Amino acid sequence: MAQLFSHIRRLLEKSHDCHEAQTLTFMLLEDVCGLSRTDVLIGRDDELSDGEKMKIREMADRVAGGEPLQYVTGRAEFDGLNLNVASGVLIPRPETAELVERVAENCDENDRIIILDLCSGSGCIGLALKNRFPLSEVHGLEVSCDALHIAIDNARSLGLNVEFHRCNLLNEEDWNSGVLAELEGRVDVIVSNPPYICDSEQKDMEQTVLDHEPHLALFVPDDNPLLFYSIITRHAYKLLKMGGMLAFEINRRFADEVCELLRNDGFHDVEAVMDQFDNERIVTGRR
Repeated sequence: MAQLFSHIRRLLEKSHDCHEAQTLTFMLLEDVCGLSRTDVLIGRDDELSDGEKMKIREMADRVAGGEPLQYVTGRAEFDGLNLNVASGVLIPRPETAELVERVAENCDENDRIIILDLCSGSGCIGLALKNRFPLSEVHGLEVSCDALHIAIDNARSLGLNVEFHRCNLLNEEDWNSGVLAELEGRVDVIVSNPPYICDSEQKDMEQTVLDHEPHLALFVPDDNPLLFYSIITRHAYKLLKMGGMLAFEINRRFADEVCELLRNDGFHDVEAVMDQFDNERIVTGRR
């Protein structure tokens, strides 16, 4: 191994296990300097300029201090897309990519469908679906201005025509105005990964998430864990076409409750779907 790789790996081993430190070192060198694993193995990282080496060391210091790698590099991969991310948005997770896959299984790439992505964050879901279904009309709604700016920037840099709008789903007036009023009865798919972690669950979470990722996009009160699901489901029925699909990423603790919400609001073919970690992580239903 080249000296730079070894130095960075040893630095990261102070805060990560050996395997994770090595993986993070490879990822840093690839994301920042474009060096493949093979390049590193043959020592090409030692050919970097002094400025590049200094930049890598500074970034490794931040990762060693607990900052997520994606925020340090400003990039995250999601469903084959390279997204810009920053501390104002959640880092896209593999489970969310499974939500995209579940929706995609129920659509045809040649359909001119209308997709509504609620609680968009970085825009990862809406952008991934637009990339898969180029003829679709996709709208993303988000309350955070920081996240909205990042989502719009991602759409621009990826060349994907997704319209992002600022909207507070907890404000009843926002449901009856703007793009939501215009789309009433016309939407084919509503998909959402809303805040769903109960405040009390913070004690079981990684400190790096608590310290760096936006709490607004993560947490709901213990006494109202289905806050967003109940509001979205109630309004989704009037937004969707007959036969339209509603798809959620959920807290695995409340799969039965979310399914019941959908059924009570008139949805059929309701089901909870396991993710790759054998957790009930997705709920879907039809209007």
